[in-house]
Amino acid sequence: MKVKIVLLLLFGFFSSCAQKKNDKIIVSQQNGVTNYFQNNVKLKVATFAGGCFWCTETIFENIIGVHEVISGYAGGHEENPTYEAVGTGRTGHAEAFQVYYDPILISFKDLVRVFFASIDPTIMNGQGPDRGTQYRTIAFYNNDEEKQIILDKIKALSKEYKDPIATEILPFDKFYEAEDYHQDFVKRNPNQRYVRYESIPRRTRTLEKVSDLVKQEK
Repeated sequence: MKVKIVLLLLFGFFSSCAQKKNDKIIVSQQNGVTNYFQNNVKLKVATFAGGCFWCTETIFENIIGVHEVISGYAGGHEENPTYEAVGTGRTGHAEAFQVYYDPILISFKDLVRVFFASIDPTIMNGQGPDRGTQYRTIAFYNNDEEKQIILDKIKALSKEYKDPIATEILPFDKFYEAEDYHQDFVKRNPNQRYVRYESIPRRTRTLEKVSDLVKQEK
């Protein structure tokens, strides 16, 4: 179960640096630059929205180089949204997730590949049985390089699909972590009906498509 990050203020030599820390991820901000670490490994963060975040979280947890996946909300205008509020469609947010990954082991380009393998990019405002703007698909980018990678992937996909690509491409702004009970939902609720008939089959289908990027069982 993910533990919420708490803020630590460091003084003395590190007075210019504020850190957030939990037992999994350390977030360090210094001189306007944010860095992420886990077990002394420097990580990067990618953000996507791909329908129900229970499904997408469990998919990316099985990808090599991925250290952590957090479910949440992004792409909207309301601050500190709740699951209930997002579900109304009035906050503008989509169910999203953030992937903390080791760029030495996996690239942003490969994560984009997994993302599009996990969705039907031609569906507007929905995935699987879920419909509404909160279930729309979005690929967020942090810089021009990431934006170009997404654009190149969509260009390639446009040749594979008859229908136009509906996935949005947006600059990353803010991410709000979802309520605790949503985190690791599939892992903690393997027999829940939606999980059994939607999340797990979707995970299986996706991992088969990107089998070269799947973590090997120990």
